[in-house]
Amino acid sequence: MEEKVRATPPVVELLDREFQHLIAQLNTLVKSVDSDLLHQRPQGLSLLTIGECVLRSAAVAEQTFGGLTTNLWDDPFEWTLPEALSDRKRILEYLGEVDQARKHAFACFADDASLLKNVSLPSGAALPLAEVLLDALRRANIAYGQALTTAKIFSGVGVSGFII
Repeated sequence: MEEKVRATPPVVELLDREFQHLIAQLNTLVKSVDSDLLHQRPQGLSLLTIGECVLRSAAVAEQTFGGLTTNLWDDPFEWTLPEALSDRKRILEYLGEVDQARKHAFACFADDASLLKNVSLPSGAALPLAEVLLDALRRANIAYGQALTTAKIFSGVGVSGFII
């Protein structure tokens, strides 16, 4: 009996899916939270707001994609301030822009071999593209996790409701 072997998707495709999934999760979170809570700090806690964390997560991805496609590693800090993206509609529009940047960036990566090419960073270091993407995904997911934590605090979920 012949066993079927499933083809493994290319690593580029898997990384693209991970970023796509992250952006979808950010969209879902923003849509699920009351607008009033997006930029509200939990009382008595020195946490970032849900909105700040969402914007930081998206900004990590945007900065990475912009750096890789245009070699402009500008920090999107100035245009991702809560004052500039003060409501749900603007945040969702920004997430759409980040998703477009993702599509553009991943269209530039021909195959898995491209992930081994070194990329020059603003620091002067040269790292493999895969390492740059994985680091960006890690940092963006940390900020997303912080947004989720703040959202859970506002929802009244007790400590036992957190998955550790």
